[in-house]
Amino acid sequence: MDSEIKEEIPVHEEFILCCGVETQVLKCGPWTDLFNDQSANRPKLLIFVITGNPGFSAAYVPFVKALYSSVNKRFPVWVISHAGHALAPKDKKILTTSDDPNAQEVKDIYGLCGQVEHKLAFLRTHVPKEMKLVLIGHSIGCYISLQILKLAPELPIIRSLLLFPTIERISESPNGRIATPLFCRFRYALYVSAYLLLKPWPEKIKSLMIRKYLQMMNLQTEFSLLNLLEPFCLVNAAYLASQEMMEVVKRDNETIKEHLSKLTFYYGTVDAWCPKEYYEDMKKDFPEGDIRLCEKKIPHAFVLGFHQEMADMVADWLKDDLSKYKY
Repeated sequence: MDSEIKEEIPVHEEFILCCGVETQVLKCGPWTDLFNDQSANRPKLLIFVITGNPGFSAAYVPFVKALYSSVNKRFPVWVISHAGHALAPKDKKILTTSDDPNAQEVKDIYGLCGQVEHKLAFLRTHVPKEMKLVLIGHSIGCYISLQILKLAPELPIIRSLLLFPTIERISESPNGRIATPLFCRFRYALYVSAYLLLKPWPEKIKSLMIRKYLQMMNLQTEFSLLNLLEPFCLVNAAYLASQEMMEVVKRDNETIKEHLSKLTFYYGTVDAWCPKEYYEDMKKDFPEGDIRLCEKKIPHAFVLGFHQEMADMVADWLKDDLSKYKY
């Protein structure tokens, strides 16, 4: 019965040019154009999900659907791909808009700072200025969320939820100690391997492999995840990862302190990217903050099988905030 209900939830896929880069945006709910919708039930608030790395927004569809359902279908839930992590299918139209003037100046768009500017450009050009915002960051999406709070104080962000936050000392984490040499020293070997191994594969073979993988992980999404095996996307994900290892070192305590009342941190007990000691350090430095430790052994990659649990918790955390914005 639950799966039947989920299937009825509308999710609209768009490919847009954001900062000149193909970007996939998945919009959960009936509202796909917040500028031109003048209906009485137009929402006053948008829940905006910023993914981890790789930024394959299609993998988050079960989570955004579950969250949309958990907030009683009153607010849109959108998720955006990272720049360079999604390529539009050949038959898919790419929508163009007049970009934010600053967006044209973005350098190193596939790097960490570029990804922050990419999300800022989207929020400034695709979301009405008066629309209240809830940011949900996952993994490196938490770092990007904090940067948005820091760089764009004009955005009406009422809450930011940071799920399994990789906002400090990534290279010192158990996974980071393995990933740092891999992505920083041997990145070009990974690039060559990705193109040599994956580029010749027919699309049918890639689709079959991804379908088998999704079945194995018990993950369902109606949108293509072919980008999982697209060398261009994997190379950009590896490049972003290399910058994360080098640049996400010191926690931005100043921004956290300034926006602490808006922030909820959710740390895992089995998270090799963000170990429990990082949670303990946060609790010690910000004893008055809303800093939580997972009690359900949910893994860092919660979208693979734990989307409903996370959606229910997130909806509960947002209950009081959302009650102020009923249409």
